[in-house]
Amino acid sequence: MAEFGITVIANDRPGLLRDLAACVAQFDANIEAINHEAGEIITMNLDIQGEVDSPALQIAMSEVPSVKLCTLTEATRAVFGKRVIVMGGGAQIAQVVLGAVSEADRHNIRGERISVDTIPLVGEEKLAEAVRAVGRLPRAKILVLAGSIMGGDIATAVRELREKNQIPTISLNMLGTVVHEADLVVSDPVQAGTMAVMAIADTARFDLNRARGKRL
Repeated sequence: MAEFGITVIANDRPGLLRDLAACVAQFDANIEAINHEAGEIITMNLDIQGEVDSPALQIAMSEVPSVKLCTLTEATRAVFGKRVIVMGGGAQIAQVVLGAVSEADRHNIRGERISVDTIPLVGEEKLAEAVRAVGRLPRAKILVLAGSIMGGDIATAVRELREKNQIPTISLNMLGTVVHEADLVVSDPVQAGTMAVMAIADTARFDLNRARGKRL
């Protein structure tokens, strides 16, 4: 199936997304993902999949009321690919990202598309909320928790993320109950980032299922 992106700039109004989706459906195509910047003038990026005449769809979408500009782009997944999400304490995150970015570079050179996203957070409530939100992030494939102590509702959120969204979690070896819920516990933060990328890369030979429940 062909996959491409369309960027729409339009005056925001009720029913705009409905009308754009109806236009895509008329071409027997499917919207795979949507990202947008809200405001009086909205910029919306849509990933489209289907055997469709993309220039014809572009023209049809440009004729939707309030649309100011409609351009063809690469699909977001084709550009940024799978996402490694890293969260926790800033100092530990930096080391995890070091390993993840270095390893992603090796695989991306060979045709993969793996990106690394991170957010430093402190506090059980904020971290638990962020862990659950990973399941709603487009293209998120694995989570790395980097900190010195995590437990309570964070551990519950990790379990829910695995059961509901099939997204595995790698945790640094730390205090708290998160280490009992994580799929893999790694002491070295650089190695944790490296193994997170290896776990989701098609060009790697690391199987997280075989390592699940172990501590390194």
